[in-house]
Amino acid sequence: MCRVLGVTRSWYYAQQRRGATRRQREDQALLPRIKAAFEESDKTYGAGRIGQDLRAQGRRVGKNRIWRLMRENGLRVKTTRRFKVTTNSDHKRPVAPNLVQRNFTADAADRLWTGDITYIWTAEGWLYLAVVLDVFSRRIVGWSMNRRMTDELVVAAFKNALTRRRPAPGFIFHTDRGSQYCSKRFRALVRGAGGVQSMSATGCCYDNAITESFFGTLKRELVHHCSFTTRQEAQSRIFRYIEGFYNPKRRHSAIGYLSPEQFEQEYFKMAA
Repeated sequence: MCRVLGVTRSWYYAQQRRGATRRQREDQALLPRIKAAFEESDKTYGAGRIGQDLRAQGRRVGKNRIWRLMRENGLRVKTTRRFKVTTNSDHKRPVAPNLVQRNFTADAADRLWTGDITYIWTAEGWLYLAVVLDVFSRRIVGWSMNRRMTDELVVAAFKNALTRRRPAPGFIFHTDRGSQYCSKRFRALVRGAGGVQSMSATGCCYDNAITESFFGTLKRELVHHCSFTTRQEAQSRIFRYIEGFYNPKRRHSAIGYLSPEQFEQEYFKMAA
């Protein structure tokens, strides 16, 4: 072995007596923290977000070092699967103009909300999830689940958001052109709350990319790794993901690697 490596036997035995190097000892101390952050995220955090977790603990560690330790110890992030579109825009109901034009930015909370619907398979059949997302903080401020994809689903999600938040008159609610969001009942609900509806172009997922991105994260980090026996089981797990992890803990690159709740707390602290 020494001949192959081009070193002397005396150097090899000296290294054996010397024991682990300083960097190896640091790696051994660092690995449990990396594993803890990885497991707490339900195996969804890569080296970047784990690095942010460690910085919050007062330890500055390079992304490449974290990635190397993860690779060496078999810590692999959950992978993505594709999912189909659920929007039905083939209807005669009135649609709203696109006021957002893919500009998903807001300078304060509750100025711009977005909404959408996705599906989750269970052994009992489909479960549909509608969410309301605040663009400012990326927080899910309202949500609803139902076995049927009717306007009741989106009405319940929007009402859920209104029980938690008090948006000022003139706020924008942006969605696709799904028939649920174009129903007379839903349009009256948004108007009564002082909101103005905005809608994507037909068949263009990029016009509501920010909400599609949340659904992609939800599917990648939870749904595609579960086999739900009942709708109730799926509802419970999704509730825990949104309210127990995504809103309070999951670090988001678009808001400085803070969680949505942390980002809002920092904003309101500065505004006080």
